[in-house]
Amino acid sequence: MGYRRGSGCKGLLASGALLLLVPAVAHAADGTTATAGIYTCIDDRGRRLTSDRPILECNAREQRVLNSDGSLKSVRPPTLTADERAEQEAKERRAAEQRVAQADAARRDRNLLQRYKTEAAHQRAREAALETVRAAQKVTQARLQDLNRDHRRLSEEGQFYQGKPLPIKLKSQVDANEAALAAQRDSVAGQQAEVERINRFYDAELERLRRLWAGATPGSLGPIEYGVAPPARP
Repeated sequence: MGYRRGSGCKGLLASGALLLLVPAVAHAADGTTATAGIYTCIDDRGRRLTSDRPILECNAREQRVLNSDGSLKSVRPPTLTADERAEQEAKERRAAEQRVAQADAARRDRNLLQRYKTEAAHQRAREAALETVRAAQKVTQARLQDLNRDHRRLSEEGQFYQGKPLPIKLKSQVDANEAALAAQRDSVAGQQAEVERINRFYDAELERLRRLWAGATPGSLGPIEYGVAPPARP
């Protein structure tokens, strides 16, 4: 019988020791769990409130959490409303996006500096990007010369039919020639626009490189404002 009472006492002592090892907690009214301490704050009426748990009247205010000796243990920030929480999350997202953009700009700048050590190297890249377009321009100009020659020949043949309908075969040749000429003129305009686009791209890049070569820190210049899509790298 004494053994049972002794066992019971030992069990109680062990349970008490375990309780001493477990940190005390307090459950806030909003469902969160806070470490125990003395909560104090000034409410909206100027009163100092004190409690052993988070104070409902000060949810929208900062609460100081004190140790039993009165020293500061921590500061509990105001509980945000749904709108405030959404605004804070949006602000954090914007900040994260800015950090990503900054890191991306720094990476691009380092890549530019690695790719182009000098302005001459950059100019060689520009010329290589333009070479494909210039080759296409030569083909287009040669085709235009052929079509213009055919156009003169067909016009001379048409002189025999002044005031009369053209023969079906000749009419179809004239129509085909005019359509081909129009297509080639469109090609000329498109190729010239591509040359200008490539030059705008490399101009923007060169301006960026000059600032980096002068000592600007990669990523400090913001994103490159090309204004056009990048051409294929040679």
